[in-house]
Amino acid sequence: MDILGLVVLGLVMGVVFGVALEKSRVLEPGILVGQFQFRTFTMLKMFLTATATGLVVIAAMNGLGWVELHPKALAVGPVLIGGLILGAGIAIAGACPGTALAQAGAGYRDALFVIAGGILGAMVYGYFKAEIDGALDMGDYGNLTFADLFGVPFWALALAFAAVLVVGIVILERWRSWISDLGADGTGVWGSGSGSGSGGSSGSGSAASRGGSPAGATPHGAE
Repeated sequence: MDILGLVVLGLVMGVVFGVALEKSRVLEPGILVGQFQFRTFTMLKMFLTATATGLVVIAAMNGLGWVELHPKALAVGPVLIGGLILGAGIAIAGACPGTALAQAGAGYRDALFVIAGGILGAMVYGYFKAEIDGALDMGDYGNLTFADLFGVPFWALALAFAAVLVVGIVILERWRSWISDLGADGTGVWGSGSGSGSGGSSGSGSAASRGGSPAGATPHGAE
């Protein structure tokens, strides 16, 4: 595929991804922050669904010999430190690198600062890559995979793990539905575990003051 084809494919995939985020309401800051408070679980269910889907697709393509696996090295330092920094940023900003773009498209002006911060962070890493990589150079176990550990084909292990994830998603949805996560105002601020847990008026603060709708943004459906 030529460069133009790759650009067009990337744009199409980006549009599909953005629409999925908007329709699932995972882009809501209240949903993202609520996940880190263990108050809502829509974000977790979306990630598990994406992982299960990816496992099935890659398992099929790998099993049929269409693609080869190129796993990244299991490096404990970058995973732990990078994961902590990313998680803290999501919890504070109510956005992640993917949802920030969708939030900006939906009218959340605060997302522009998140995007700018991400670009600045990438630039800093680019200039100080050697120093940062050196500081995080710990616990490198090479290209280690579960398929290697258990001695089974990747496609079989991937399908089995995807099935386990699907069962977990179903259990999560029955325990805490996405409708209850969104709450009465549709932002996730008054979702499950907040106040009365049913979108009622108990609790403190409003949706705007608690981060469900960033300053200057119009809540979904309020136009």
